[in-house]
Amino acid sequence: MKITTIILAAGKGTRMRSELPKILHKIANRPLLQHVYDTAKQLENNAIKIVVGHGSELVTNTLKDLDADWVEQKQQLGTGHAVQQVSDQIADADTVLILYGDVPLLKLATAKLLINSVNEQSLALLTVNLADPSGYGRIVRNASGQVTKIVEEKDATDADKLINEINTGIMAVQGKQLKQWLSRLNNSNAQGEYYLTDVIEMAAADQINIVTSQPETEDEVLGVNNRIQLSHLERVYQQEQAYSLMEQGVTLNDPMRFDQRGTIESLGQDIEIDINVILEGKNSIGSNVKIGANTNIKNSIIGDNVEILANCIIEDAVIGQGSRIGPYARLRPGSVLANDVHIGNFVEIKKSSVAAGSKINHLSYIGDATVGGGVNIGAGTITCNYDGVNKFRTVIEDGAFIGSNSQLVAPVTIGKNATIGAGSTITKDSPENQLTLSRAKQISLASWQRPVKKET
Repeated sequence: MKITTIILAAGKGTRMRSELPKILHKIANRPLLQHVYDTAKQLENNAIKIVVGHGSELVTNTLKDLDADWVEQKQQLGTGHAVQQVSDQIADADTVLILYGDVPLLKLATAKLLINSVNEQSLALLTVNLADPSGYGRIVRNASGQVTKIVEEKDATDADKLINEINTGIMAVQGKQLKQWLSRLNNSNAQGEYYLTDVIEMAAADQINIVTSQPETEDEVLGVNNRIQLSHLERVYQQEQAYSLMEQGVTLNDPMRFDQRGTIESLGQDIEIDINVILEGKNSIGSNVKIGANTNIKNSIIGDNVEILANCIIEDAVIGQGSRIGPYARLRPGSVLANDVHIGNFVEIKKSSVAAGSKINHLSYIGDATVGGGVNIGAGTITCNYDGVNKFRTVIEDGAFIGSNSQLVAPVTIGKNATIGAGSTITKDSPENQLTLSRAKQISLASWQRPVKKET
């Protein structure tokens, strides 16, 4: 079976009150349209067509990496008109799936159910029953329960408005039939638009069986028209991610205060995650890992038995097993920590490797550095890696001890088992197994008087 998926994404989204096209607003840090595309992309033998209109240049530039054909609807004359823009790209034998760029949480299983219900004698339509169906097109059935048409809200009679079963707009249909019905659409309605929903009445008139199905929950088919709906679907999505992790054995201290904005490539056992943790991008988390509150982790690999204390920011980093990070630590891109490394409070690491057993426990900046094993770096230490134009590397060899409040001016090498005296500014290589320090002579002035505030 060859599938053509048409994603309708041309609307402006006036109620979002934003210059940004609605479909580029985000759930879990991915545009709404990206969510819909990612679901469609999982269907085999599927050609994806995306119909854009408002802000089309911005949309296509933002999502230029999508493997899809972009089709512009220059005038927004309704959903039927939007699908007509793709009509000449649909083969007669195709099964056509129609999705919406602002309905981000449709599940793959639901899409497959629709596709598998299509043949030459049937069309598949996704409906849902709502307690308050206001604003939606109603599903009209005959006495036998067969769907005969869809009535839009503005064209509905008082009797029609009592119907709770509504049209989601999501359907699957044979290509040949769809093209025939599209060619017969007209705009004789209250909005003067070409409704895709009119296809249903045409199908019923042609004795085509309209097979309806419903999603597991109404959230699956809810669209985004304003910030309130966007926020609601964000929480729905995040709750699904949280429950999925807990089913895999992860302890979330409060699943309502956890965000996953990406994927977890590998997941160990006995992981504990405290409140307000955000996981972004692609992460791997080993076994027996504890992640403290208010921590952000992005595109990182975390080994077994790692403890990350509260309020840490970790991005594009590797943390070896048995390491301890934080609280209030920042690992910037290019940070690679070996096993049993300690990075303490208010320590920042950037583009540096730290070998096994080393400790940087307090108030230090280590950038563009190679730190050996068993190194102890005291509080307030800075690798001065930037001269205003170029960056240089600092090498600290195995077993070195760096005293507190030291500045290591790169390029510089601290030798194996060397000791740097506290308060030193090191501008030359220090030999191994020796103490190196640089300090001004300390003096005390007995005759000095503390200044006194002058009377005004």
